[in-house]
Amino acid sequence: MKRGLLNKLILGACVGPFMFGILIFVLIFVAGDLLFQAAKLIIEQGVAFSVVTRLFFYRLPEVVVMTIPMSSLLAGLLGMSTLNAGSELIALKSLGIPFTRILRPVLFASILISLGALGFNETIVPFTSIAADRLMKYEIMKNQAAAIQEKVFLRDEQNGKLRRVLYIDELDPNEGLMSGIMMHEFDEEGRLSSTLNARKGMWQDSQWWIEDGRMYSVNHEGEVSLLLRFERQKLALRLSPAQLQRSTRRPRDMSAHELWSYINQAEAVGTDLSKLWVMFHLKLAVPWACVIMAVLGAGFGASRRGRSGGGVGFGISVVFVFAYYVVMSLCRALGESGNIPAVIAGWGPDAVFMVIAFFFAWRVDKI
Repeated sequence: MKRGLLNKLILGACVGPFMFGILIFVLIFVAGDLLFQAAKLIIEQGVAFSVVTRLFFYRLPEVVVMTIPMSSLLAGLLGMSTLNAGSELIALKSLGIPFTRILRPVLFASILISLGALGFNETIVPFTSIAADRLMKYEIMKNQAAAIQEKVFLRDEQNGKLRRVLYIDELDPNEGLMSGIMMHEFDEEGRLSSTLNARKGMWQDSQWWIEDGRMYSVNHEGEVSLLLRFERQKLALRLSPAQLQRSTRRPRDMSAHELWSYINQAEAVGTDLSKLWVMFHLKLAVPWACVIMAVLGAGFGASRRGRSGGGVGFGISVVFVFAYYVVMSLCRALGESGNIPAVIAGWGPDAVFMVIAFFFAWRVDKI
């Protein structure tokens, strides 16, 4: 059989289920969360329909990204199940074509999908997530119930160059308090020149005061040396608590590149950033789960006997996806607590399910 015809046969069987998966999983998430939230805002708080509609579309990209690995699993499973039930796989194997060759177009297509999901997650999702958060705070809630924010960032850029990065472990804008403060200063060439950390800070007399801290200098070779310790001093920050809350960003709203850049700068002074490293690895690992889920679904679908309907395939996909997210949640908790390295916490679920996926793929040729 010609290579192009084989690829067309395999991908043709998987494209329909993939598009169906995107549609059905998005509808499930929308019906279970977004629409409920929208209805609650309109009915209980009297929020205008136009504002709720904007919030809905801002939240939608994040939902779509979550459904892509699920849809890849469903596409592989239903696509191969259909070919298996129609005896196409038996015919291909009788021609001496191994399942690894049959799997090749699925693998290549899933890699392209993963790259697209990663790019989408690095560009569109952070932007819309920030927009949704600000819409919720300042147009819907009117900033009346400003809650304590955890792990927030503030970037200060001048003439397109990064001059300062401020990280706050916990910010209470109502009380004018902050804790776990780190601030990095950069020179004209964009190199880290100094860094400061303090245990807590407070807003007094229209000025931020920080306490129990240290200041370090960083030379051109990246060597860090302690400059001074202080009990109390002014922080060179002119933003009020409300302005600071409005300007800061949460780690989950940052791209993996932005998060990696900050973490590397903060680690220069020996700060424990286990939670942020876990988040960084997850931002990369979850999009690549599309490849693993596609291979897993294809191997499992090709190894099953008889025709299985879309409902059965959908149910099996939900079970696999649920198991993946259970393992991911467990690894994340262990990583954030420091019990396992962050790289294992982030990529461990992918590694586990990759082994399972290759087992099913290997099993097909043995049946």
